[in-house]
Amino acid sequence: MNKFFGSKLNTILLLVLVVLMVVAINYMRQDKAKYLPPFVQQNGENKEPDKQPPALQISGNKADLVSFSVTPGQKVSGKLDVTGSVKNNYFFEGNIGVDILDANKKLLKQGHGDSTTEWMTAGPVSFKATLDFTSLPKGPSFIQIRNDNPSGLPENDKFIWIPIVIE
Repeated sequence: MNKFFGSKLNTILLLVLVVLMVVAINYMRQDKAKYLPPFVQQNGENKEPDKQPPALQISGNKADLVSFSVTPGQKVSGKLDVTGSVKNNYFFEGNIGVDILDANKKLLKQGHGDSTTEWMTAGPVSFKATLDFTSLPKGPSFIQIRNDNPSGLPENDKFIWIPIVIE
């Protein structure tokens, strides 16, 4: 027969443990922001956390971007080698557009990248490019990744905009 619950000392210890747990939970509930992840809302709904303010978030067809070596809001200057990976047919003959835009998304410098993996695939394709920020106006800007659209039809255009700061 189990003697754990038969002992008065064990029963008292168990009750003390339960009381301490209740006190700890109530203490944590008073300061939810300190103990809960940022994406758990007051009403219990889950929401993806916004890691950057809206001005520093990737925009456009951002779901197509698998990875990119420049982070949103990063300060850049000179010549910079970048790498990335995108999905959903951005390449034609192994080329992808990688441009530098001003804060109003007007073209400052047009460029391109080359695929580093098989580009005729349904999966993500990796690429590399060199961007030259010399002699460009300093301040907020964007790196634009665009599909190579040989048709020229605007409905086939795809863009990903990554905010940066040119120094």
